[in-house]
Amino acid sequence: METTQNFEGRHTVKEALLTGLPIDKLYILKDAHGLSEIRRLARESGIPIVECDRARLNAMAQTEAHQGVIASGAAHDWAELDDIWQKVEQSGLPPLIVVCDGVEDPRNLGAIIRTAECAGAHGVVVPKRRSAGLTGTLAKTAAGALEHIPIVRVPNITALLKDFKTRGLWVYGAECGEEAQSIYETDFSGGVALVMGAEGEGLSRLVKENCDTLVRIPIYGNTQSLNVSTACGVILWTIKTSI
Repeated sequence: METTQNFEGRHTVKEALLTGLPIDKLYILKDAHGLSEIRRLARESGIPIVECDRARLNAMAQTEAHQGVIASGAAHDWAELDDIWQKVEQSGLPPLIVVCDGVEDPRNLGAIIRTAECAGAHGVVVPKRRSAGLTGTLAKTAAGALEHIPIVRVPNITALLKDFKTRGLWVYGAECGEEAQSIYETDFSGGVALVMGAEGEGLSRLVKENCDTLVRIPIYGNTQSLNVSTACGVILWTIKTSI
């Protein structure tokens, strides 16, 4: 698997779009002028556009000349939902799918993908806009897992969860609040979709409303929450050992 670097600067990004180079997501400085052509090319190619502030662009930049626009190179192809169902059928096991609701840090998402593959999950699904892309940083963190588990991007997580329910899956949302029940008191038998929320923000309102059950990891120390990738691992292994 070949990883790619960012395309940075207006001319570089425009040429990358015109020549069809693999681009996962376009990051543009809020209120920047003179980028209408780049925006149009990205929209025509179906590339998500993320409006962000200068601090975020500067942190992402690998050069000192991003000129208000960075296109992140794709390190791996996205899979389709059918690839997940095919993997489920081949395994002969109940579906186990991880859904990430707004995990935007590529290292966290890469760690979730690695953990999901190690736990025998059949796929990982992310939203088209509020998610890290399949960049080189993510691929490195995933440590080869991208080659063994389908990673699917969908336009609407809420619609996805409704579809999962029609297929007989139970949707469990990971939460920290007291309204959630302990993972050690939860029956995870049958098909499972485990939804992990955004770093710091947790599950979005509509996604939370479409979960069948909210579950939490009991905390015994003073720190009130776990990193999202660590929490995902704890819950996945609890699911695997309880069925």
